[in-house]
Amino acid sequence: MTPLDPNQVKERSEALLQSAKTVLGSWAAAIAAPAPNRIDVTLTPDDLERAVSTLVTARWGYLAAITGLDIGVTSGMLEVLYHFCSDAVIVTLRVQIPRENPAVPSICDKIPYADLYERELMEMFGITVTNTPSPTRLFVAEDWPEGVFPLRKDAPVQEPTIRA
Repeated sequence: MTPLDPNQVKERSEALLQSAKTVLGSWAAAIAAPAPNRIDVTLTPDDLERAVSTLVTARWGYLAAITGLDIGVTSGMLEVLYHFCSDAVIVTLRVQIPRENPAVPSICDKIPYADLYERELMEMFGITVTNTPSPTRLFVAEDWPEGVFPLRKDAPVQEPTIRA
């Protein structure tokens, strides 16, 4: 196997980034380049499904993860990040939502394996994912208190019990 020419790799990465910008430009509120080979595309929740559909239709990489982010209690916002990868390029769709009654639409009809990530968002951050096919719990026990979301910054911290 012949090693790749670094110039070809760079050109390929630049082409991938440009194609992502082109297909997502219609919905982007903002596009930032926080690191080489990476762009962050800020979207509204209303534009998320169309943006994901566009990436899927364009066969632009694969969904690597969905992560929740608690920006902080005083900000009044949460954020959901949808990370897509192609070669060494990462495109992150960033969707900010209000901390009170946070919700995003499900993308499982476009990417079925997003189900596990969506369930994690609901359980760990209290983010409602509308029309998700499986809203059951993944991590916390069945007797976990309602309204307590472990990955939120305002989640109550319980001191561990030390047994002698």
